[in-house]
Amino acid sequence: MIAKQFKTLDQQIEIFKQKGLTVNNENYTKEVLLRENYFFINGYRHLFVKSKDDKTFRPGTTFEELYSLFLFDRSFRNILFKYLLVIENNLKSIISYQLSKKYGYREGDYLRPKNFTNKPEKQAQLNDLLKKMKRQIRVNGSQHSATLHYVSNYGYIPLWILVKVLSFGIVSEMFSVLKTEDQEEIADTYGLEPNLFMIYLPILANYRNLCAHEDILYENKTQKEINDTVYHQLLKIPKEDDEYIYGKNDVFALIIIMKQMLKYEDFKNMTIELENVIQTLNYNLKTIKIDVVLDRMGFPLNWSDLSKIERSRVDG
Repeated sequence: MIAKQFKTLDQQIEIFKQKGLTVNNENYTKEVLLRENYFFINGYRHLFVKSKDDKTFRPGTTFEELYSLFLFDRSFRNILFKYLLVIENNLKSIISYQLSKKYGYREGDYLRPKNFTNKPEKQAQLNDLLKKMKRQIRVNGSQHSATLHYVSNYGYIPLWILVKVLSFGIVSEMFSVLKTEDQEEIADTYGLEPNLFMIYLPILANYRNLCAHEDILYENKTQKEINDTVYHQLLKIPKEDDEYIYGKNDVFALIIIMKQMLKYEDFKNMTIELENVIQTLNYNLKTIKIDVVLDRMGFPLNWSDLSKIERSRVDG
């Protein structure tokens, strides 16, 4: 295997030029590459190349246009991250309230195995999860200000404090090993069935981590698909081989999940923010149309109409 060699900024620009990218201002381009990293910006080239076989850029593609897609994805990612954190905080609050109300607020109470599912196939997962949560109590008991306060003053950490230091992934896993009646009560807060909740939570946790680590978002695909929803039908998303072509395992599927888990006003505000960054990108695109980007994201052209649909109309 041939090792990748270090390339100077001048060499990086030359590589772009050899691939057909127009560089109008080399000083500006160097400044951007120094700050943002050639590797990360180059990761956005796919929509601008001629074909799968010909990896050179479409004629007329400029560095500024390539960089605009990079900046769009950053803004898009930051908006989704903000509202994913709202969902995460709401979910942690609801779960901690329901479990504390039923099983108690000391870790010796709410972490008892009998409070969770007794399904044999879930016991190994449950035991591993309880170990993770107890480890978080040991680690954060003296390091996090909120947990330290409770340990120092009361000698225990209530669940509504512990969830603040638990990852979204652990909270998602915790839901999967709750008793059926607890899953139903929590999911019903959102007007959803537990089986849908179990599909949605890992997807939300995955995208939350993707956003936090600034990975490429707009064209991300998940391994699992979400179920068909009334939203697919109301937006008249086209089908191919009897399957919806958008909103199944793409970023728009995430938007559909968030529609069902955010308050109406929060989702409406998020839609407005997303529309603004899409319009900015549209203005900056020259060699491709915004439709190409939206298609890659799994967004139908009427995607923003989703914000106009009342939850009560869909979920009853």
